[in-house]
Amino acid sequence: MKPISFIGKLYLIPTTLGDVSPDDVLPQTVKRAIDFINDYVVENEKTARKFIKSINAEKVQANLRLHVLNKFTEATEYNEMLKPCSEGRNVGLMSEAGCPGVADPGAVIVKLAHEKGIQVVPLVGPSSILLALMGSGMNGQSFAFNGYLPIDKSEKKSALKNLERLSMEKNQAQIFIETPYRNNKLLEDILQSLQSSTRLCVATDITLPTEYIKTLTINDWKKTKVDLHNRPTIFIIQKS
Repeated sequence: MKPISFIGKLYLIPTTLGDVSPDDVLPQTVKRAIDFINDYVVENEKTARKFIKSINAEKVQANLRLHVLNKFTEATEYNEMLKPCSEGRNVGLMSEAGCPGVADPGAVIVKLAHEKGIQVVPLVGPSSILLALMGSGMNGQSFAFNGYLPIDKSEKKSALKNLERLSMEKNQAQIFIETPYRNNKLLEDILQSLQSSTRLCVATDITLPTEYIKTLTINDWKKTKVDLHNRPTIFIIQKS
């Protein structure tokens, strides 16, 4: 009799959004997955190993097999990352911070898993995008995540005005992010570009002790001081 061939699963493992105890934001399903998975696809090997150790200090690091997936990874390497599944082993996909596949390069591996017939198992964890939207008071029935805006000042201004127009026409919350060291400059550009009655939510350091979530009109933001430098931040706008 031929042996039964088992196909491993792809587990999407959320991480913390910063330096906070995993027990505060992650359920036991994440710990259980870390306990039995030794093959991982990660953005950064050093921080991934640190995270795994914070979840299970007893796990033998030498037994871990990590593939790095980032902007430098060649598409020809993707198949190798899921090879353990064809050998009957489960694979864990981890984002650098938050939920895999959401504003994260891991989506290409999830896509490939579906194409190969590999079961995808998303686990519960913190998403800064959804947590920011929840705390914003803006339209949670219709919203769009737009990623990063252009760096060029004139292009960025045009993009902001376009998002403002879309938010009004569709009654839709418009969500975007910036590289943390450029946050203060983006906030300055937002205040210079948008209409005074447009609402802006700034959600910073979500789930951390320094968490800051505030929604004000552009006019009121001009009277408010906040330092967002190097702090992970979600921006949401909506024009009524």
